[in-house]
Amino acid sequence: MTTLTNFQIYDLLNRPHPLWLVKIDLSDTNLLYADLNDCNLSYANLSRADLNWANFMRAILTRANLNMANLYEAHLHMAIIQNANLTRANLTRANLTKADLNEAQVVETNLSRAVLTKANLTKANLTGAILNRADLSKSSLVGANFNGADLSMANFFEANLAGADFKDANLKKADLTGANLANCNLTGAILDGADLTDAILPVNDV
Repeated sequence: MTTLTNFQIYDLLNRPHPLWLVKIDLSDTNLLYADLNDCNLSYANLSRADLNWANFMRAILTRANLNMANLYEAHLHMAIIQNANLTRANLTRANLTKADLNEAQVVETNLSRAVLTKANLTKANLTGAILNRADLSKSSLVGANFNGADLSMANFFEANLAGADFKDANLKKADLTGANLANCNLTGAILDGADLTDAILPVNDV
């Protein structure tokens, strides 16, 4: 990891974009409103960093460490976040439209009211995550793990959830209109008030 002083970080982030920040260490750093659009932050350490309202549009965060990072209302439109560690991060109201979170670790992460329209969360681990009122419409969630997740009032309109694991998940009042739930595990899932209109259901749905 490349470790920089606060002055070096300030100087670096104000240089012409896109920036090459592979393996950079920005852990515990205050980066409110930071502009990191189009930057390459693969393998970067952003754990516990304060990234409220930061701009990561089209940024590459492959295998980045965002453990416990604060990304409240951060802009991650079309960001590549494959295999990244987002465990216990705060992404409340974050914009992740068309973001690629393939196989990302999103364990106990707060995505309340986040926008994930047309995002890719194939095989992502969202165990215990909070997605209350999140918008996941038309997203790909094939094989995702939602064990014990709070998905109450989440929007899964026409989302592809084939093979997803919803064991003990809270889907109360979730909108699953037109969603693909083929081969999903719904054991112990709470579906009170959920809208399953035109949804493709598991053969042995509960």
